[in-house]
Amino acid sequence: MTLPRVVVIGAGFAGLKAVKGLADLPCEVALFDKHNYHLFQPLLYQVATAALSPADIAYPIRRIFRNQQNVIVSMVRVDRIDLKRNFIAIEKSIVGYDYLVIAAGATHSYFGRDDWEQSAPGLKSIDDATAIRKRMLMAFEEAEHEADPDSRRAKLTFIVVGGGPTGVEMAGALREIAAQDIPRDFRSIDTVNTRIILLQGGDRLLPAMHPDLSERARKDLEAMGVEVRVNARVTEIDDRGVNIGAERIECQNVIWAAGVQAAQLTRSLGVPLDKAGRVLVDPDLSIPNFPNAFVVGDAASIIDSRTHLPVPGLAPAAMQMGKFVAEIIHDEILVGHAIERPKFKYRDKGVMATIGKAKAVADLRGWRFGGVFAWLAWSLIHVMFLISHRSRIFVMAGWIWDYVSTSREARLITGPVRARLSRPALYVESEGASTTPKS
Repeated sequence: MTLPRVVVIGAGFAGLKAVKGLADLPCEVALFDKHNYHLFQPLLYQVATAALSPADIAYPIRRIFRNQQNVIVSMVRVDRIDLKRNFIAIEKSIVGYDYLVIAAGATHSYFGRDDWEQSAPGLKSIDDATAIRKRMLMAFEEAEHEADPDSRRAKLTFIVVGGGPTGVEMAGALREIAAQDIPRDFRSIDTVNTRIILLQGGDRLLPAMHPDLSERARKDLEAMGVEVRVNARVTEIDDRGVNIGAERIECQNVIWAAGVQAAQLTRSLGVPLDKAGRVLVDPDLSIPNFPNAFVVGDAASIIDSRTHLPVPGLAPAAMQMGKFVAEIIHDEILVGHAIERPKFKYRDKGVMATIGKAKAVADLRGWRFGGVFAWLAWSLIHVMFLISHRSRIFVMAGWIWDYVSTSREARLITGPVRARLSRPALYVESEGASTTPKS
């Protein structure tokens, strides 16, 4: 007898929960992901800011499921999905399914200005994080040898676009690097004077949180030295700076944290999508008219049946979706036919954002607080959700070391580099003397 096949696309939080929920079930689970690792995205900004290494927040998918015998893992990119004929297209082949779970996640959204991406990279993958880390560290290296004061000032100006959790966390981390971690490492520049600007198009930071916490985050960032601007809508970005209406800020380091959209794969479905490209799913997370195909995580758009509010694109929501869908598929495979399905209900466990060392804000089921206790709670919760014991130990040890020593050890510039200098400082070597800089 042929076993039913469940195809899961994406090994993020939702995809992993879905696959784990099908363990020991008489079925074949085919897990497809374009990477060979699961990524803990909430800590991705710490890779981008040299606090952690990529291996600290990523874990091989095959290792995760080495003991789950009904899982087949394939590192491939899914090109297209045919819902009517129940198959997915991969390169030159197709794979049929009995049940489909789309957990393809999300990517950056530049709101119709995709040409900004090259000048303002976003943060959704390890490649993004290491590219931003390289750009950030190269800015300090270039400024050290830049003789032109205007160019040096532009290199020491960082603009973060977007005041959500990622933007707030990035801005705070950048300020800590410049003001605390590296000032003694350079001779020709004072990194303490680095300018960090956080731009938010809305009227407050962290709009998903209570206004009191938004205000606290703003005050904490400003106390650290971050320039926070709300109601600041970016109108142009290029390699030399950012326009905010008529205002021009010369800057060679822009980081995009302003918007997300569902993975491009959802556009191959031929079903209704919201403006962010997410699938408008039924209350059981299935695609309308296709009860054997589900969408979970950041690719799903759903109004919670209990609160009548949109389910947020957060890791806890993704994990709950993955578990919920796995339970439906599990029950239907066991009984051999469709069952009456419940409606998905999101259990909101709260939201948190870290700002800097001993600084964070948290809203946990109505309990709103900030400061060192919020920071400790944020740290503990994030460590608990890491996949492996090794990651938990290394991340916690790294945080303790950084806290005590104010030294980010992952400051590695990898890959080809090319310094962008308007007027390089000159070096001359005199007989019997070491090389000394001249301006």
